[in-house]
Amino acid sequence: MLDISTNPTELLLCQYRKQRGVNLGSWFVLERWITDHPFRSAQAPAQSDLDVARGSNAKEILEEHWDNFIVEQDWAWIAERGMNAVRLPIGYYHLCGVDPSVLVGTPFQDFEFVFSGAWTRIVKAIESAGRYGLGVLIDLHAAPGKQNRDSHAGTSDPPKFFSDKRYRSHTIDVLCTLLKALVSHAESRSPPLTNLLGIELLNEPQPGTDYDLQTWYTSAIRHLRAIDPSIPLYLSECWRTHEYTSFVEKLSASLKQSLIVLDHHLYRCFTPEDIATPAREHARRLADPSSDTPRTLGQASERLGSHMGGLIVGEWSGALNPGSLTGAPEEQKEYVQAQLQLYERSCAGWFFWTYKKQQAGDTGWSLRDAVGGGVFPEWVGMRRTREVVRDEERRAKVRDEERDEALAQHTQYWSQYGGKYEHWRFGEGFVKGWDAGYIFLDSNQDDPYGRVMELGFKGAWARRVARNYGKLYWEYEHGFIQGADTAKRDYLQSYCS
Repeated sequence: MLDISTNPTELLLCQYRKQRGVNLGSWFVLERWITDHPFRSAQAPAQSDLDVARGSNAKEILEEHWDNFIVEQDWAWIAERGMNAVRLPIGYYHLCGVDPSVLVGTPFQDFEFVFSGAWTRIVKAIESAGRYGLGVLIDLHAAPGKQNRDSHAGTSDPPKFFSDKRYRSHTIDVLCTLLKALVSHAESRSPPLTNLLGIELLNEPQPGTDYDLQTWYTSAIRHLRAIDPSIPLYLSECWRTHEYTSFVEKLSASLKQSLIVLDHHLYRCFTPEDIATPAREHARRLADPSSDTPRTLGQASERLGSHMGGLIVGEWSGALNPGSLTGAPEEQKEYVQAQLQLYERSCAGWFFWTYKKQQAGDTGWSLRDAVGGGVFPEWVGMRRTREVVRDEERRAKVRDEERDEALAQHTQYWSQYGGKYEHWRFGEGFVKGWDAGYIFLDSNQDDPYGRVMELGFKGAWARRVARNYGKLYWEYEHGFIQGADTAKRDYLQSYCS
C-alpha cells in the first residue's frame, strides 16, 4: 500500500499543493460583460447561455467561441506568470455530449444539438492545462433550475433550484454524470490524468436557509463519494464562512480521508459600504490581521484543516467602484497586493476573476490587463532560481536545529498554563511537517518556468499522515504546520534567492 507520507502520487501532490490560479470566465458559461461577441444573434434579453441557444446559428457561434476564446498561447501565458491552476466554470447542459438525459425536463432540453460538442472541448481543456502544469477545478456554474438570480447561472429566468426539489435531485444526477465521465477519462488515459483538482458542486447558490443548502450538500457528497471517495469537493459558503466551517466540521466524522474545501468569494465594489470606503482603506483592512475578513479567513482555515478540509478564495479581483478611487496611480495595485498577501497567508489557494475580457483595458477584472497595467505582479508564488542540490545531511541538520528551537519556544509558552501536555508530539509533528514540505518543494524540479510546488492544505495533509493522537492532536498539528513553514523558508533561502 502506498505510504503518502513519503511517496504521494502525482495527483495527490497536485490536489494538496497551494493553488494559485485564474478563472476562465465566459469560456463555456457566457457573461455578456466579459465577451459580447457570442450574443450577436441571441434571443432577448440576450444575457445568458439559453438566450444564445434560442437565437440563430447558436451551434456555429458557440463552437467558434469555444475553439478560439482560450488557445495554446493562453495556457502558456498563465504558466509563465507562476500560476499552477485554473477554475473552469461550466453548465450542466455542457454535459449533454456525455449523457443527453441531463437536459430532460429543463429549459435546455431542445438544444442538445447546440451543446453536444462542448464536452470534448472541456476534456481537451483539462489535457491542455496539464501540459503546462496547470490543475483544473471544474465548477458547476449553472445548475438545473438555476441556483441563483444571475444570468451566469445559465438562463435569464427566475431561479427554481431551491423551490423545486426535482431540480436539486437532478443536479445530483448531473454531478454524478460529470464525476463518472472524469473518472472514465482519467482511467482511459496513458499516462493517467493527474491535474484534476476537484469539483465545485455549485457556484454562489442563494438558498432560502442554510439548512436547505447544507441538506443538499450532504446528499450530493454522499452520492459522489460512492463513485469516487477520493475526489476533492469544493463547496460555496454563501459568504457565511463561520456557519459553513461548522457544517464541514460536523461532516468530518464521515469524510475519512477526502478533502472538502470551502470556496469564499471576495469583492469590494458592490455594496453601499464598499462604494463609500476608499481604496486604501479597503487595502488596510485586508492587511490588518485583527480586521474582520483576515480573522474570519484565518480562523476558518485553521478549523477546517483540523477536520480534513481547507479554504480557498475562488473568485476575487482588483475591481473597485469609482467611488472608492481618488485617481492615485498606486491605489489599485495596493489593493491587489493586500489581497494576495492575505490569501497567501490564510488560504490554501486563490483564483482571480477573470482571465481576460473581449474588450481590452479593464485592469480591475481582466488578469491580462491587470498584469499589463502593472496592477497585478508579473509573477506569483515561489520561483526556483538555482539548481537544487539535495544535501540530505544539511537538511536534516537544519531541520533538527529548527525543531529544537521551536519545541523550546512551544514548551515555554504552554508552561504558563496548567494542564496535561505531551510536547514530544509537537516535535514529531515538526519533523513530519518539514519532511512533507520538502516532498512538495522537491516534486517538480523540472518545471520549465521555475515554479515550485508548495504544500497548501497543510492542516488536511497533517491529518492524513498522522497517527490518532486524540485530544492532544493539536500539539502535533501545530508542530507540523510550523515544520512545513520552516521548510519553505529554508527552500526559499537555498534555491530561490
